[in-house]
Amino acid sequence: MKNPEKMKAAAGAPEQGAGPGDYSANPRTALNVPAECGGQRLDQVLARLLAQHSRSRLQGWIRAGRVTVGGTAVLEPRQRLWAGETIELAEAPDERAEASAPEDIPLQVVYEDESLLVIDKPAGLVVHPGSGNWSGTLLNALLHRSPELGRLPRAGIVHRLDKDTSGLMVVARTLEAQTDLVRQLQARSVRRHYHAVARGHVESSGTVDAPIGRHPTQRTRMAIVSTGKAARTHYRVLERLVDCTLIECTLESGRTHQIRVHMTAAGHPLVGDPTYGSGVSRLPKGPPFPRQALHASRLALLHPLTGEAMLWRSALPADMAELLESLRRQAALVCADRTSGGDGDADDEDAWQEEPEAMLADCDDEADDEDLLEP
Repeated sequence: MKNPEKMKAAAGAPEQGAGPGDYSANPRTALNVPAECGGQRLDQVLARLLAQHSRSRLQGWIRAGRVTVGGTAVLEPRQRLWAGETIELAEAPDERAEASAPEDIPLQVVYEDESLLVIDKPAGLVVHPGSGNWSGTLLNALLHRSPELGRLPRAGIVHRLDKDTSGLMVVARTLEAQTDLVRQLQARSVRRHYHAVARGHVESSGTVDAPIGRHPTQRTRMAIVSTGKAARTHYRVLERLVDCTLIECTLESGRTHQIRVHMTAAGHPLVGDPTYGSGVSRLPKGPPFPRQALHASRLALLHPLTGEAMLWRSALPADMAELLESLRRQAALVCADRTSGGDGDADDEDAWQEEPEAMLADCDDEADDEDLLEP
């Protein structure tokens, strides 16, 4: 006798050969329910037998009518299975990857093996096609360089950087690696470190722990909102400059614009950020810079195949390196002027007494720039 729940679920299944429910042209995977999985949910069994796919992806395929049990389509992921039942799955290609055309865009690959790629993304490169950027993206470049990535959701991309943020990104080359990396990101075991130039003098290290979501009225911006997703950013001072501070930020989450929103909330928006910080009028605007001064400088994770701890570093790109050199020259001039007495103004002398730590950091001619930038 057939399971009555399964028959009930099958009643809503698409007819064979009818419209989008006909997946006969797709490659099918046949499975048998192991004895130890008897009584478990369909999505749980599939997640165990097909570990290269995420649970949410499998649930989507079930609801789309791509899974049959005993030859009958089942649309409910919670359907309980009997030991020994047969399952067939018609995998769906990722439509977003299929819709994207390969484009010959140069990429700086810093590491590559059979499981993953690590890319040093330049500023100005959009990661994934979207509104206003349907071509010329990292995804297009990946499909040209490695056409087999077209079989993966989002061409193997598991996290993003803003268009005008530079630095390290990891890309999966297999479904197994992609699923594992997504799980590492969810478990917050992937360590991402950023170098940023913030406006004003950041007094000390700190943490911003505040939820981030869409701005209630300006939908292209993010904001700290009570209904947002949990987000936490740690920052520490690396070097104080004239009206700016070089900081390192580490993330415990990966929300859109997280560092930019959190540092603005801390009272120190990033130099060059065109979106955030315009309302912080008490701070100097900082030097002109054509983008947010933010670079993903370090990436650490466990290799999805071997479990080995991996670490990559990226030097500051030329534009940020030039910005820092300009700020250091400016700091040296200010320091020399104050050391020589300047114009003798009492207010300047008072300012020197108020911020000895900042000014001494500015004037430290013995400091090695690389030491200052190393975590």
